[in-house]
Amino acid sequence: MERILSKQNAKVKAWAKLATKKGRQEQKTYLLDGWHLVEEAIKAGAKFHAIMATAEQMAVHLPDVPHGVPAFEISQEVASHIAGSKNPQGIFAEVTLPEKTFDPSYVHDGLWLFLDAIQDPGNVGTLVRTADAAGFKGVVLGTGTADAYSPKVLRAMQGSNFHLELLTADLQSWVDAFEDNDLPVYGSALDESAQPYQEIHGLSAGALIVSNEGQGIDPALAEKTTANLYIPLIGAAESLNVAVAGGILMFRLSLGN
Repeated sequence: MERILSKQNAKVKAWAKLATKKGRQEQKTYLLDGWHLVEEAIKAGAKFHAIMATAEQMAVHLPDVPHGVPAFEISQEVASHIAGSKNPQGIFAEVTLPEKTFDPSYVHDGLWLFLDAIQDPGNVGTLVRTADAAGFKGVVLGTGTADAYSPKVLRAMQGSNFHLELLTADLQSWVDAFEDNDLPVYGSALDESAQPYQEIHGLSAGALIVSNEGQGIDPALAEKTTANLYIPLIGAAESLNVAVAGGILMFRLSLGN
């Protein structure tokens, strides 16, 4: 097993570049930080390029790493550099960046979440994780939405990216395909004149669009929805965080009766 102690090592520089979208696209891989995410990748059968860990973490987890994966023991300094934090968990994996394609015209069942220009990585990751918890089949990240494989989004997803379909695509084409298949597509709105979400019953198939908190749903998408849903607020707050609102609506669509 190779030991790497310097931040100037060529491999370390390449791993550190995976924190950027450009680096991920160039190397066609991304970085998992922490044993929980690495373990989820193992369960999902992800293609590993390398496992990197401090001596302590390597001793605990190397037996669980798939046979044949190149392993590198790294110093605490290198671990902090790769993670971009002072207190990293000390174990990482470099895995192949998915290049999934999915023709929406083939969707005839299951619930999907469409993310419209949601820029905050924490919100994107939380929405994907909540979609997983609510039993959704997939999540489509539209234009302007944070990259699914950025470190902050990955941490917020907590491995849910391995449990459902996760795609980046044009939402207009997906909404059109759902309409062609007679599947409902609901939007979310801060407009009190929109349909109260409590009036919607659970669905076996369809989609929910959640959008940028500041700008709201793209008008071109809003015009195509089956209905735009409103969550009545009881207290004095002007609005809900998009991940909270999305969670309420997702569980309503998956469990409502």
